[in-house]
Amino acid sequence: MTSGAARAVESSPWSPREAELLAVTLRLLQEEGYDGLTLDAVAAGARASKATVYRRWPTKAELVLAAFSEGVRQVAVAPETGTLRGDLLQLGEVICNQARTHASTVRAVLVEASRNPALNDVMQHQFLDQRKALFKHVLGQAVERGEIDAAAITDDLWDVMPGYLIFRSIFSLRPPSRRTVQALVDDVVIPSLTRLNS
Repeated sequence: MTSGAARAVESSPWSPREAELLAVTLRLLQEEGYDGLTLDAVAAGARASKATVYRRWPTKAELVLAAFSEGVRQVAVAPETGTLRGDLLQLGEVICNQARTHASTVRAVLVEASRNPALNDVMQHQFLDQRKALFKHVLGQAVERGEIDAAAITDDLWDVMPGYLIFRSIFSLRPPSRRTVQALVDDVVIPSLTRLNS
């Protein structure tokens, strides 16, 4: 991730027609799951010929890979509230909203990712790593402002906040709320980051 406050995601590599096919794929993936998704159904849903779909994405795995990549593509704007707590609260809410929006898609992709290296790579680098980089950027800004010591930042913090919120959004019957984010920030993350200053 760049050091600037915001980083626009790369422009879509797809034509408008391809983007429409991928949107239909995402919808069907959420409704039917990976096993129930067929290229024929995508073609019918998008009112395209089967040849159009098969020519661009010869296999279902390739189609799902492209659809998931497009689905999680976004403009990642780092919070700039001026304080570590404010940035963490805002980031937590964004993570919850994004994970909730893509929850059914992520669940479906996770099943296939366990047996498909290409899908697993996209899950890691285009979903998890992007969010991890944004979290690290927020902490880096706090270091520059003198709020925390760089030595207090550990990889485990990713698991504690963004990782936990994504997990709760995708798998839990108790999706995270604003209160969940506040408790994580105030009772866990900030105390962990400021322990060297006390």
